[in-house]
Amino acid sequence: MKPTIRDVAKKANVSVSTVSRVINQKGYVHEDTKILVNKIIKDLGFIPNQLARSLTNRSSKIIGVIVPHIGPSFYGDLLEGIESQASAYGYKIMFCHTQDDPDRELEYLKFFEQYNIEGLIIASNFSNRDKLVELNIPVVTVDHILDENIPSITSDNVKGGTLAAKKLIEDGAKNILVFRGPSFLLTTMERTIGFLNEIKQHGLYADIFDFDLVNPDVKLIEEILKNNPQVDGIFTFSDTLAFATLNMLQKLGKKVPNDVVLIGFDDTPFAKWMQPSITTIRQSVNFMGKQSFINLTRLIRGVELESLHEIIDVKLIERQTTK
Repeated sequence: MKPTIRDVAKKANVSVSTVSRVINQKGYVHEDTKILVNKIIKDLGFIPNQLARSLTNRSSKIIGVIVPHIGPSFYGDLLEGIESQASAYGYKIMFCHTQDDPDRELEYLKFFEQYNIEGLIIASNFSNRDKLVELNIPVVTVDHILDENIPSITSDNVKGGTLAAKKLIEDGAKNILVFRGPSFLLTTMERTIGFLNEIKQHGLYADIFDFDLVNPDVKLIEEILKNNPQVDGIFTFSDTLAFATLNMLQKLGKKVPNDVVLIGFDDTPFAKWMQPSITTIRQSVNFMGKQSFINLTRLIRGVELESLHEIIDVKLIERQTTK
C-alpha cells in the first residue's frame, strides 16, 4: 500500500497540517521539523497528491494544450516549444488532440477543470467557445483567432502568401494552381488573400483547390494535375501537401522546377531532405509555442499584454523546387 500523508505525520510525530505546510511550503514550520518531515517523506517514498496540493494552493502549475492532430511537423514543433518553455518556468502541460470533434473538446475541458489547470493554449479550430468562459482561466490561441477578445499568436500569413506569389512570378509561372487547407480557416483565408492580391497585380489568375493539410487526397491531386497539363507553378499551404504534390508530379513525368515550380509552407525538417528539396515559407512554429506560453503566464499573473493579437514574421526559404 502506498504511504499516505497520515503515515508521514505519524512517523514524524507531527500533525497532518504540519506535513501539509512542509509539502506546500506555506506557513511557519520550525527548520528542524522541516528537515525531519522531508527525510521521512523520502524514506517512505511518499508522493504528494498534486491535485490536492493544487486545490490547497490554488496553483496547480499545470496548463492545458489543445491541438487537432499529433504529428512530427507543425503540431510536434509547437508542442515542443510550449513544453520546453513550460519546463523552464516549473510548469507541466496536459495536452490533448481533439480531431476537431466538439464532443472530444467538451470531454477534455471537463478533464482540465478537474485538474485545476491555470491556463489553456488552443491550437485547433475550437467549437465550444462559450464553454471557455465557464472555465474562468486565461486562454491563448495559436494559429487561430477564436475571438477578438481572446489573445492569439499567428504567423504573418498574408505576407507568406505574398512571398510565394512573388517567387512564382519571378520564376515565370503563368498557369498557377493553389492547393490550400480548408477554406473556413483564418490561416487559409489570409494566405489566399496575400497570394491572390499579388498575382492579380501582374494580370495572373490561379485555380484553387481545398485539401486536408495533414492527410491530403493523393488521388485528387493526380486528377487535378492530369486535367491541368499546362500548369507551371503550384503553391501548397503545407509542406505535407507539397510532398504529395511533388511525388505525383514526378509520377506523371513532370520535371521540378524546369516544368513546374513548387512552393510549400511551414519549412518542416523533411522539406530539405526531399529530392529535390522543397522551397517553402518558413514560420517559426517552435517560437510560436514558446511565446504562447510566455503570454499565457503573463495573463495568469495579471499582466496586461502589449499586443492582444501577436503576429510572427515569416520568410521564403529557397531550395531546389524553384529556379
